[in-house]
Amino acid sequence: MMRRSSLFFMPVLLTAALSVSGQKIPAQKPKLVVGITVSGMRSDYLTVYWDKFGEKGFRRMASTGANCKNARYSFLITEPSVGYATIATGARPSAHGIVSDYWYERLSNKVVYNLEDSKQSTIGGAYGAGAFSPGALQSRTISDELRVISRFNSKSIGVSMDPQAAVLMAGHTASAAYWIDPASASWITSSYYVDSLPKWVIDFNAKNYRDVYLNRMWETLLPISEYGESMLDNNPYETGFGGQITFPYDLARISTRNRTEKDYSVLMSTPWGNTYTKDLAIAAIVNEELGKRGVSDMIHIGFNATRYLADKYSTWSVEMQDTYLRLDQDVAHLLEFLDDYLGLENVLIYLTAENALADDPRYLEESRIPAGFFNYRTSISLLKSYLNAIYGQGDWVTFYYAQQIYLNHQLIEDSRLSLEEVQDRVARFMVQMEGVSNALQAYVLQQNSFTEGVYERIQNSYYQKRSGDVIIYLTPGWVEHSSVERNGFSDFKYGRHVPLIFYGWKVSRVTIPQEVSPADIAASLAYFLGISMPEDASGTVISDLVK
Repeated sequence: MMRRSSLFFMPVLLTAALSVSGQKIPAQKPKLVVGITVSGMRSDYLTVYWDKFGEKGFRRMASTGANCKNARYSFLITEPSVGYATIATGARPSAHGIVSDYWYERLSNKVVYNLEDSKQSTIGGAYGAGAFSPGALQSRTISDELRVISRFNSKSIGVSMDPQAAVLMAGHTASAAYWIDPASASWITSSYYVDSLPKWVIDFNAKNYRDVYLNRMWETLLPISEYGESMLDNNPYETGFGGQITFPYDLARISTRNRTEKDYSVLMSTPWGNTYTKDLAIAAIVNEELGKRGVSDMIHIGFNATRYLADKYSTWSVEMQDTYLRLDQDVAHLLEFLDDYLGLENVLIYLTAENALADDPRYLEESRIPAGFFNYRTSISLLKSYLNAIYGQGDWVTFYYAQQIYLNHQLIEDSRLSLEEVQDRVARFMVQMEGVSNALQAYVLQQNSFTEGVYERIQNSYYQKRSGDVIIYLTPGWVEHSSVERNGFSDFKYGRHVPLIFYGWKVSRVTIPQEVSPADIAASLAYFLGISMPEDASGTVISDLVK
């Protein structure tokens, strides 16, 4: 009897001992997976700003989680949508089909936005602000796999100011995806997901946090003298808000168009755009009871203010650093909430970026580092003149975007020319342009399999149905730039070295120096969740995450 009594009390004593020591036993599988992407976040932002970060945000994750210091995308065109699709599917663009934010569709003879879906309509916002879906994504996502295996009991939700992050990360079978209508800064969605906004989203919008944030004075979080990691506040590489490039910023004045009209899109270029996103993400977790329903759930949070800010300020501006210091506080608050809500031992979190901001070539040139702007408008104009001289007058080039040249196949066929010959001529001509190192023809990509170097990265970006006839590779330090407004298309200015941190649940404290890819996220999550990885996934499990 005494032996039985001892055996009975052992689990109780063990539980009490663990409670006293502060240890918490994690669930067999994470109850909630939280994916965080920070637009344009360079890996070196973590180290350069390290001493200015607090103890409970980025530093907490990087120093006590698994910090992959050499995470790089393995493809050429690193536009935002391409990165999001790669993280979500674990596949390369050559498989998932999101080759860039826009591409030229030859069959319809029009330029296509990757989320565009004419069958959908906006729910909760202005016409056209939400007619989106993940229909162009050709691969299943890790959240799709989780939803299918759980018989759709698991939930997957995307939250981001930018619809690309919300839609692509949440997947084809998403429970919901929410993004901002720039005209009103209200959270909206698409008819692809629901017929009407949930009551909790309507109630959240009614609180008018947008007005609270836009009535603030944006001053530096620290004394401006402490921003030694950044350029001078007044530097020649910025355009700012209406020409203003120095602190402080009166957001109420900047966002006021006239006495009765407010420009709510300003919020997206301020640190409080990230706070606004974090607040809705927390509201989604609570109201949808994520992680508390006996199955594993997912939420994907995209912090995009840094992307919109980059259009106005340089990569190493005081404004950018201040935004990251404030985002550090938002991340700390999110971690604190998750710990109170579920316990971090039950939540698996990863943090990465869909791409990394490039250095400003003007700054590099002044430092005598080889760099420059590739003016694609001038280069394509010269190319057109060259082709006219060779083949006669005609619209030989139909579109150029993100280092891709689309040729007029119909005209080439009608002229009884060889498409391969024209591609060859275009490639040979483009490599003569300053800032262009390589140019690869589509037929070469179709007939060969490259396994290393620049050609492999170009091939990983190539999807036959959507990619251009010739893809160019710019010399390191060079970025695309237009001398005039690009009609809504932002200049291509992104790199591939991004942060990647795993934190919470059973993640070990480890620094991983070897090269990994954000495509490995989906494979690793599949392993942790005990489900199949997406069929097109090329990433592998990062084995050092859990020991």
